[in-house]
Amino acid sequence: MKAITLNSAQQSKLLLTDVQTRSLLPGEVRVLIKAAALNHRDEWCRQGLYPNIKDGVILGSDGAGIVSEIGEGVDYELLQKEVIINPALNWGDNQKVQGSSFEILGMPRNGTLAESVIVPADRLYSKPAHLTWEEAAALPLAGLTAYRAVTYQGNIQPGENLLVTGFGGGVAQFAVQFGLALGANVSTSSSSPEKLEKAKALGVSTTFNYLDHNWISKANEDTNGFDLIIDGAVGDTLNHLIQVAKPGGKIVFYGATLGNPTKLEARKIFWNQLKIMGTTMGSDLDFKNMLSFVSEKKLQPVIDQVFRFDQAEEAFDRMRDGKQMGKIVLVP
Repeated sequence: MKAITLNSAQQSKLLLTDVQTRSLLPGEVRVLIKAAALNHRDEWCRQGLYPNIKDGVILGSDGAGIVSEIGEGVDYELLQKEVIINPALNWGDNQKVQGSSFEILGMPRNGTLAESVIVPADRLYSKPAHLTWEEAAALPLAGLTAYRAVTYQGNIQPGENLLVTGFGGGVAQFAVQFGLALGANVSTSSSSPEKLEKAKALGVSTTFNYLDHNWISKANEDTNGFDLIIDGAVGDTLNHLIQVAKPGGKIVFYGATLGNPTKLEARKIFWNQLKIMGTTMGSDLDFKNMLSFVSEKKLQPVIDQVFRFDQAEEAFDRMRDGKQMGKIVLVP
């Protein structure tokens, strides 16, 4: 089968090649991929910035397709079913945090950027009927991360003020959509006027360009602060977020693309009784609830662009350069 693998000998670090498939083990299924989607972790693997990376592994965590083969012990009714794949493996029984054996599909285990993928049968869920294959493929990792951040960690309530930073990436656009569907007053930030216009089209009430040195004072004037802030950058911008959080508010971060802050406004954190917490991916319960919520509200992922597998380098470069507005999808 054709697959996109990590290959350090290539200038692009990517290789579209024929990969030998294997027989199924008990409890496994083979899914013919109809569409797959990129996440930042795929680009970090390409750059060698992700732990335990190795050449030859098929990249990709997100995917949707049709079950073509089932292993021993798997319910026969799964065969030919249209499914979406939960890429979170071995979360464990603790809803609060993932277990020590937790991993994500696509490194070190072969992922979804292939004509087919083998996964445990319990990673499969019915594809939401209102979604296209491309939309379904765009949902799993970023949707799960955003849903847990907004609901389980953030516990956003109707009428509360929510700020989602860095609008344009997958998690941020899902967090915006989930917040709006839950009745929050949603604001977002970006350095791109075009992305902020897209946010307004989705129903965002207030937007901020974080390159504007007055954005903090404007945010406090326009909203009186935020009950919940969802962020994926951290770095020294964390202190900016502390300044726009309401007393008693929460800052939930799912990534740290800007690294660690060089200083921390500790006094404001304790005096305003702020809660700063991390989050990543989500449990099987989170995934199930996220899919139910998306189906109930008929939410549709924002698709940036669809590429063929033989255009993988172009797709990865688009993510690397931060040009995307929504999810980048690839099809075999």
